Amino acid sequence: MACSRPPSQCDPASLSPGPLAGRWPLPLRRRRREMSSSKEQRSAVFVILFALITILILYSSNSANEVFHYGSLRGRGYRPNLKKWSLTDGFVPILGNKTLPSRCHQCVIVTSSSHLLGTKLGPEIERAECTIRMNDAPTTGYSADVGNKTTFRVVAHSSVFRVLRRPQEFVNRTPETVFIFWGPPSKMQKPQGSLLRVIQRAGLAFPNMEAYAVSPARMQQFDDLFRVTPLCPQGKVPFVVEYGLVYHGDCGGVV
Repeated sequence: MACSRPPSQCDPASLSPGPLAGRWPLPLRRRRREMSSSKEQRSAVFVILFALITILILYSSNSANEVFHYGSLRGRGYRPNLKKWSLTDGFVPILGNKTLPSRCHQCVIVTSSSHLLGTKLGPEIERAECTIRMNDAPTTGYSADVGNKTTFRVVAHSSVFRVLRRPQEFVNRTPETVFIFWGPPSKMQKPQGSLLRVIQRAGLAFPNMEAYAVSPARMQQFDDLFRVTPLCPQGKVPFVVEYGLVYHGDCGGVV
């Protein structure tokens, strides 16, 4: 088919190569539309980041300004003599008819937090007569800071499986450890799967494991006690079994 344009325009050799040689330039309207879409995406990302930063700042500000007025609790509660509580009705052996050992003159409570990392308090913790650890607080790899000695390990219902799934760390490594399992009856004895039965099976699998469960009546005592104890915020029950165990064991000092 003959070219209807002037010869200078029909000869390919006469065309000067431009910056988009071999490509047709995008229509101006389409280019503007793509640039506008890119700007909108960047704006959306900026708005999301700004909102997240604002939320974090507000949350940190509220947490820092939250002050609990300890003086308002003075005179509200009572300080019962926990040493008068009987020994046998509060801690029920998982297997057999054993009695929970007691009579510690100095106790150390090691929580599951990382506050002790880097403190090099391991030797001091080892020298304590009784060491109480919480839930699945580890000792392997941290003995320089938290020691290895574990007289009692107090395990909440929510941490039972985390402890029993690692017998080499929590059961076999320190066979002298006494386990204290606790939780509300609705969790420990629920019909669809009793945690007490799981703990009993673990006791059968590891004969050297000495374990006790806190009785429902004693759990109610702990709960009532710490809801009216001075310096304890309403609704918060920290170290329920740990402090009950300390008083039960007649600790002369708590580190």
